[in-house]
Amino acid sequence: MNQVTLIGRLTRDVEIRSGQNGKIFAKITIAIDRQGKDKETDFPRVTVFGSQAENLAKYQGKGSLIAIEGHITTGNYQKDGETVYTTDIIADRIEFLSWNKESEAY
Repeated sequence: MNQVTLIGRLTRDVEIRSGQNGKIFAKITIAIDRQGKDKETDFPRVTVFGSQAENLAKYQGKGSLIAIEGHITTGNYQKDGETVYTTDIIADRIEFLSWNKESEAY
């Protein structure tokens, strides 16, 4: 089973992009505090597609608290002759747990 649930805050405002195939997406990073006495923070990268990406950009901004259900994807690429391995989250569902100030009027 490849399923992940994350709750965290957006580290910056969401920017919508369009892929070569015309598919709309957004790449975001969320800040997730770890439990424990060291209180470290993780910053996973998340890709959001379609209307979820549009709604995220429209209604949420830096610092907004969101929940993500999705799955992990891995990959690799070559950089300067070295293999770089990547781990990313693909969002299947997003819940808004707070609203940024601009969206409170909606």
